[in-house]
Amino acid sequence: MKKNPSRNTHLKKSPSKLLESINNSIDIDQRMYKEDIEGSIAHATMLGKQKIISKKDQTKIVNGLKIILQKINSGKIHFKSELEDIHMNIESLLFKQIGETAGKLHTARSRNDQVVTDFKLWIRNNSINLDKHLQNLQKSLINVAKKNTSTVMPGYTHLQVAQPISLAHHCLAYIEMMGRDRSRLKDCIERLNESPLGSGALAGTSFPIDRNLTSKLLKFSKPTANALDSVSDRDFAVEFLFVISLISTHLSRMADEIILWSNQQFNFINLPDELATGSSIMPQKKNPDGAELVRGKASGIISNLNGLLVILKGLPLAYSKDLQDDKKIVFSAFDDTCLTLEVMTEIWSKVSFNKGIMNDAVNNSNATATDFANWLVQHIELSFREAYQLTGRIVAHANKNNKKLDQLSLEELQKFNNKITEDAQKTLSINESIKNKNSFGGTSPQRVKQSIKYAIKKYL
Repeated sequence: MKKNPSRNTHLKKSPSKLLESINNSIDIDQRMYKEDIEGSIAHATMLGKQKIISKKDQTKIVNGLKIILQKINSGKIHFKSELEDIHMNIESLLFKQIGETAGKLHTARSRNDQVVTDFKLWIRNNSINLDKHLQNLQKSLINVAKKNTSTVMPGYTHLQVAQPISLAHHCLAYIEMMGRDRSRLKDCIERLNESPLGSGALAGTSFPIDRNLTSKLLKFSKPTANALDSVSDRDFAVEFLFVISLISTHLSRMADEIILWSNQQFNFINLPDELATGSSIMPQKKNPDGAELVRGKASGIISNLNGLLVILKGLPLAYSKDLQDDKKIVFSAFDDTCLTLEVMTEIWSKVSFNKGIMNDAVNNSNATATDFANWLVQHIELSFREAYQLTGRIVAHANKNNKKLDQLSLEELQKFNNKITEDAQKTLSINESIKNKNSFGGTSPQRVKQSIKYAIKKYL
């Protein structure tokens, strides 16, 4: 048995220690051992069916691979760095398990199509876990929303109080974001789901292989159409990284709100002690480190997307060794995204809300001014721009007299227009404002309850 089945015999000198060090990827790609064995079993099965190898050799190879899988799963295998990667490690283990018959497995296959097949399988398999993490976060948000359909809080634009909304309405915004993330992930996997196996190094093969069979065995929708593209394509990894980057961007926005809301000047929420840290010198501090780290990790995840794009931009067809770093980049981004999803899910599951303070933040803001302007349009036939200007003058009057809009008497309001009635005055109430936002997607309790039912049915 050769020490390294891939070692080129025509080279007079062995690789230097430095080349071995930079060329070694087993610490990274060993995560794909299940996918590598799965792909090899499918390939061996096809070789046997096509009579490229004998049925006896097919059975011997497949059984040997299954034994190796069991040994790896049970922790009995230690991968060797001198064998470069997971593919050569498993081939070496197969030689050790079944002898020289192992050499027939690589018939009609290159490491180029083997690598990209394994990578596609890994992303497809692990996308299920990613989708589950997203669904768990949606579930936590829905649980908060169900309890807070009438909990009042400020809705912001430009980080300035804009209009009253319910906490449930706010949660539903993130539920929809996560829903689109899940949809993008599904689309990404659908495009990814074509099998490169059988493309060889770049030109296909002269052996009478059946790529439709290996595609079916590996649950791909079909084989890829061009061998040259197949081994050099990393579009699927870029798209997967984009989906992950957008998820992390959404999480970062969410984390930033958690950080703001836990600040003393907002004081909308109380973070549980186990989701915060103290200061090394200031005993009064309660820092939202979990949320800050979620926000911080988004930058690294987004950088990973850029990193793979930069690798690809300078590569001629077909395979170049630069592509070896694609796994490191994707695995790192995937791990960080799953971790941050779990952290954010725990935060939403355990956080408590200072509802009175949230309500007061709306009360102190004149956030119902738009409702008053809308009433003027609906009842005294002003254009919206006229109503907007009139309401603006009333706001200025209230500010000058250190009052809020809902503190102005009917007599004061009628000085600006004598057609203003008590019904107009009622629109300045926060609860009336929220109740009246009954358009589809609005913040009224009735509409929000319908939206929650819709979200449960669609996402859970």
